[in-house]
Amino acid sequence: MSYQPIEIKSLQPLKDFVIVADMNFQERFTFGGILLPGDDGKSAGIRPRWARVYAVGPEQKDVKVGQFVCVAHGRWTRGVKIKDHTGVHVIRRVDTNDILLVSDEPVTDDTLSSAL
Repeated sequence: MSYQPIEIKSLQPLKDFVIVADMNFQERFTFGGILLPGDDGKSAGIRPRWARVYAVGPEQKDVKVGQFVCVAHGRWTRGVKIKDHTGVHVIRRVDTNDILLVSDEPVTDDTLSSAL
């Protein structure tokens, strides 16, 4: 069953909440050529994930929209598919206490190849 994205014009999180998009759960290849299957919702994929900050609440002082955050495994909500003026996104709220790293540039997992 596929759901249509929710169309939004604007989104303002409450308090210090952080909303992210572009979290990757797809299959990956190691440099040695081993396929690591998609791991969304599986215990086999336990690892922190990078995501792009989509929106922040008015009390959030540590991260800004457009930055990239590394979030401890499982410290995010299920995704909600939305459509805005830039396209379709899957957004999630992350636990602000479990943001491990912040970057102004996109970050990739260097232990994996780009063979996909």
